[in-house]
Amino acid sequence: MPDQLVKDPYAMWRLALAEADRIFASPPGLDRPVEGCTFCASESDLIALGGDPWAVPDDVLTHFMGEVVDHWDADQYPILWRRLMPRALRHWGPEGSCTEPSRELSRLGQYGAGLLDWPAAERAAVEQAFQALLNVAVSDGRSPSDIRDLVEGIANATDGLEPWLEYIAELPGPAGDASLVRLAVAWGTDLLWEDFEFWWWHEGDPRSVADWLVTQRPRIASFAARNPRCKNAADALIAISHLQEGSWSPWFYPYGQRSLLRLADVR
Repeated sequence: MPDQLVKDPYAMWRLALAEADRIFASPPGLDRPVEGCTFCASESDLIALGGDPWAVPDDVLTHFMGEVVDHWDADQYPILWRRLMPRALRHWGPEGSCTEPSRELSRLGQYGAGLLDWPAAERAAVEQAFQALLNVAVSDGRSPSDIRDLVEGIANATDGLEPWLEYIAELPGPAGDASLVRLAVAWGTDLLWEDFEFWWWHEGDPRSVADWLVTQRPRIASFAARNPRCKNAADALIAISHLQEGSWSPWFYPYGQRSLLRLADVR
């Protein structure tokens, strides 16, 4: 198990930020003024984006990260993200103001800033920060839907879901067990109700989450045996059984008077 998994989540986050600051200390330069949609961004905003990354106003930074990719010059877009990455990480972090990271993180994907094509050291620093973000999110009592949004955004940015699900599965100790149970009952219920979906990652398939939950049965069953009065653990096992069998949800859908149809083709 990686050493970073046993660290305090917030200590891990601070180390990841320090590493990102080091790696991105000398960001790539721009060979011309920033070009973008002047209907959505003012000339002064474009000038600010081309200057000192730490001097970019917060509202300009937020606009850049959330704006659609084709409103920016294609050659400059990845460079702007690389210059602003330490700021972006803080925006997504536990002390940041972002409440919906999946849309902004999606801009780093293959149809945007192309994170996978960045220099290896930069990619590694960003992925280390993503691990820390997940560790904090899973550990601090955040809602399963918020964690789903973060996982979706990170998977979109890195073009892969499974490594991040496995990272969650490897979080150690009683806290890791409890967090996994909490996610399993919430995500399993949503999958059975067909309420689990990815909003910004069009290549994402919720069935891969269902398949992953099935692989977590042994750990959840062990937790349930040690905590026989934990309803979440019992319900998580019920949800996993129904996902594995492809059967209907045993629970009524809370927003209607019927239970939804089973999730098709989940095995």
